[in-house]
Amino acid sequence: MTKQPIVSRENWVEARKALLAKEKEMTRQRDELARQRRELPWVKVDKNYVFDAPQGKVALADLFGTHSQLLIYHFMFGPEWAEGCPSCSFVSDHLNGATMHLAARDVSLMMVSRAPLPKIEAFKKRMGWQFPWVSSHGNSFNHDFGVYFTPEERAKGEVYYDYKMQPFPSDEAPGASVFYKDPKTGEIFHTYSTFARGLDAMVGTYVLLDLVPKGRDEDQLPFSMQWVRHHDRYDVSNAARAFADPDKPYWPKVAALEVAGAAKQTHACCGSEKSK
Repeated sequence: MTKQPIVSRENWVEARKALLAKEKEMTRQRDELARQRRELPWVKVDKNYVFDAPQGKVALADLFGTHSQLLIYHFMFGPEWAEGCPSCSFVSDHLNGATMHLAARDVSLMMVSRAPLPKIEAFKKRMGWQFPWVSSHGNSFNHDFGVYFTPEERAKGEVYYDYKMQPFPSDEAPGASVFYKDPKTGEIFHTYSTFARGLDAMVGTYVLLDLVPKGRDEDQLPFSMQWVRHHDRYDVSNAARAFADPDKPYWPKVAALEVAGAAKQTHACCGSEKSK
């Protein structure tokens, strides 16, 4: 870590006030961006998606509950995986406590994964989460909303993710999608989706790390989120035993990244894309 210049308190305050002006400008820009996001056009959802939930089969409309707005986190958990993606679990640790607060603002929070419901239920219990989580196993929801890629698509070397063609290390991908249900007609509209670093805003740990001297401290890692573990696995000294899936299907292959050299950090599934 590079040591910063040591100055007087007066000089520090001067430098801090200069940075504060930039922080305030960024806050105003973020508010304006949020306003423009709300003004995006909508797309009507006509497909009848059916999910597996603890209470049985449910439709997309049922995921809203009593609310008119639905926020779905596309949690990477493939049908053959032994456990959910550790990076998505990292994000979800921050979302778990938001469920009641979102409900107070007419928003239903829902996790959706392609893993069968029994796997989802077991993993959710292990992690101690309370948010609702349904399985899209057997429908095309994940593919339609850009977070699942078929073997044929991946065989071409690039998939359509985050609104562009690019290489991606897994057939599952993270993202968040927002929907609105008209209270009068019951019509459902897709209003927004975000992927990759667009999910950073959901991770309070990153917000806090950005405040400390070392920051996120990920520059020397093969990919940005290599340090992340499930919250019940940080005390496992042997990294190989920290994951139930030996091949880590949710992450880039580290050896391949190390050979690529300059390509490091480009495609961490739930991590940062420095080019974005």
